[in-house]
Amino acid sequence: MAAGNHSTVTEFILAGLTEQPELQLPLFLLFLGIYVVTVAGNLGMITLIGLSSPLHTPMYYFLSSLSFIDLCHSTVITPKMLVNFVTEKNIISYPECMTQLYFFLVFAISECYMLAAMAYDRYVAICSPLLYNVIMSHQACFSLILGVYIIGLICAFAHTGCMFRIPFCKFDLINHYFCDILPLLKLSCSSTHVNELLILIFTVINIFVSSLTILSSYIFIIASILRIRSTEGRSKAFSTCSSHMLAVVVFFGSLAFTYLQPSSVTFMNEGKVSSVFYTIVVPMLNPLIYSLRNKDVNIALKKMLEKRIFL
Repeated sequence: MAAGNHSTVTEFILAGLTEQPELQLPLFLLFLGIYVVTVAGNLGMITLIGLSSPLHTPMYYFLSSLSFIDLCHSTVITPKMLVNFVTEKNIISYPECMTQLYFFLVFAISECYMLAAMAYDRYVAICSPLLYNVIMSHQACFSLILGVYIIGLICAFAHTGCMFRIPFCKFDLINHYFCDILPLLKLSCSSTHVNELLILIFTVINIFVSSLTILSSYIFIIASILRIRSTEGRSKAFSTCSSHMLAVVVFFGSLAFTYLQPSSVTFMNEGKVSSVFYTIVVPMLNPLIYSLRNKDVNIALKKMLEKRIFL
C-alpha cells in the first residue's frame, strides 16, 4: 500500500460484542451484574484471606494473588465494554488502546503462571506433605508470585512494543469489544509477520509451559490420591484439587481457542465469544468456585460474619 494511503490513527472505534440494538440493554445489565459479582467476590476473597490468620498459608497466598489478578483483569476490560452498550460509538484513543492492551496481556499471562504455581503447590502438599513447609516456605512463595508478575510484565512489554512499530490504516474500526492483539493487527498497513511470530512463540510458551506444569502436577497428584486407602482422605484430597482443575480447563480452553488459530482464520464472533470466558466469566467464577468448594474459606467467612454480628 502506498505511503499516501497511510494515516496517523489517533483513536479507534470498538465494534463491541454485538451490533443488534435489541440486545444492547439486556447485555449491559448482564455484564454489569457479572462485573459487580466479580469485584465483590475477588475483593471479598482478598480481604478474607488477609484478615483470617488460619488462611495465612501458601495455598491461600496464591489464591489471594489469583483474586487480585482476576479483579484487575476484569477491570481492564469490562468498564469500557459496558460503555459500548450505552453509546452509539465506543471511541478509545490510541494511547488508551495500547494501555488497555498492555495491562490485559500482563494479567492474562500472569493468570496462566499463577494457575501453574497453584498446581505445583497442590502437588507438593499432596505428594510431599512432610516437606511441604520446607519447600513452600514464605520466601519460596514470594519468589514464585514475583516471578509470575515479572513474566507477565516482560511478555506484555514485548507484544505492546512490537505493536507500536505498526502503522495503521485509515480504517479504525476494531472488530472486538476491547483492544486485543489479533483485531488490531488486521488494521495494519504493513507486514505483521513479526507480530504474528511473536504471538505464536509466546502463546506456545505461556500456554503450553504453564499447562504442562499443571498437567504433570496433577498426574502425580492423581497417582498419590489413588494410593490413599481412606475414602475420606481420598475425597478430601480430590475436592482440594477439583476446584483448581475446573478453573484451569475453562481459562486455558478459551485462551487456546482464541490464540492458537491459524492466521488465515478471521477473528469473528467465535473469537469474541471465547474471549468473554477468559476476560469476564473466569474472573467472576474463580472466587465462587474456590469459596463454595473450600471448607477452610467457608469456616473463616462464618467466623468473620459472627464477629461482625456480635460487634
